[in-house]
Amino acid sequence: MNPETLDQVTIVLEPTAQTLLALAIMAMMFAIALGLRREHFSFLRDAPGQFWGGLAAQIIGLPAITLALAALLQASPSIALGMIVVAACPGGNVSNFMTYAARGDTAYSVSLTAGSSVIAAFWTPAAILFWSGLYPPTAGLLETINFNRLVFIMQTTALLAGPLAAGMVTAHYLPKLSDRIRGPLAILGAAILAFVIVSGVLGFWPLIKASWMLIAVPVVAHNAAAFALGAGAGRLISKDIARQRSLTFEVGIQNAGLAVVLLLGQLNGLGGAAAIAAVWGVWHFVSGGAMIAFFRFLDWRKAKQ
Repeated sequence: MNPETLDQVTIVLEPTAQTLLALAIMAMMFAIALGLRREHFSFLRDAPGQFWGGLAAQIIGLPAITLALAALLQASPSIALGMIVVAACPGGNVSNFMTYAARGDTAYSVSLTAGSSVIAAFWTPAAILFWSGLYPPTAGLLETINFNRLVFIMQTTALLAGPLAAGMVTAHYLPKLSDRIRGPLAILGAAILAFVIVSGVLGFWPLIKASWMLIAVPVVAHNAAAFALGAGAGRLISKDIARQRSLTFEVGIQNAGLAVVLLLGQLNGLGGAAAIAAVWGVWHFVSGGAMIAFFRFLDWRKAKQ
C-alpha cells in the first residue's frame, strides 16, 4: 500500500460505537481525577522549575520534535496526524508504573501525570489543531474532510474537562467514596484502554499488514525520539538520576488509547492516523520494558562496581 492510498482509508463508526468511545474517554478521565490529591502537586510548590520544566518537555517539546521528525521522514498526511495526536495526548498511569519498575522518582512521575492530565483537558484539542496546522500535508488533509474545528475543540474539551472536573469535585467532597470506587474504575479504565488498543490493532491488521513499513518506522522513530527528549530534558532540569528516569518515561510513554479514541470518535476515523496510534500503544510497552531493563542493568553494574 502506498502513502496516498493509506491517507484515503477511513473507518466509519456506527452511532452506538461513537457513543461507547465517548464514554470510554469520560471513564478514563473521571478515574484519573478521582486519584488526584493535593500532595500530587507538591512539586509545584517544592520544585516549580522541575515541575514546569517536565511539563514543558511533554506538552511543548514532544509535539515540536514530532513535527520535525514528520518533516524529516516526509511522513504522509495521515501518518503525521497520528504522530501529532499521540504527542498531544497526556501521559498515563503506565508511565508511573514503569518509573517505579525502573527505580525512578515515582512521586515526581505522578506529579507530572497529574499536571499533564489537568492541562491536557483544555490543551489537547487546541494542540492537535495547532501542530497539525504547522505541517502543510496534514493541514491540507484536515481541509479535505468534513471537519469543523470549533465543534472539535468544544466537544473534545467537554469530553476531557467535564469528567475531570467531576472527578476532582468528587475526590474533594467525598474522599471515602472516591477511594472505594477509584480502584474498580481504574481497572475499568485500564480494561477500556487495553480493549481500544487491542481492538484497534486487530481491526487495523489488514491495513497494518499491507503498509507495515509506512507505520512501523514512524512509530519506532517517534517513540525513540520521545524517550531521548525525556532523558535529555531530565538531565537538563535535574541532577537527580531518579527524576531523570521519571521524565524519560513521562515523555516517552503517551496515552495512545486516548489518541485512538479521539481519532476514531472525533477525527473522522482516518485509518492511517488511527493505525499509528494503535501500533504505538503496543510498541511503547516493548520499548518501555527495554528501558526498564536498561536502567536496572545500570543499577546492577554500579552496585557490582
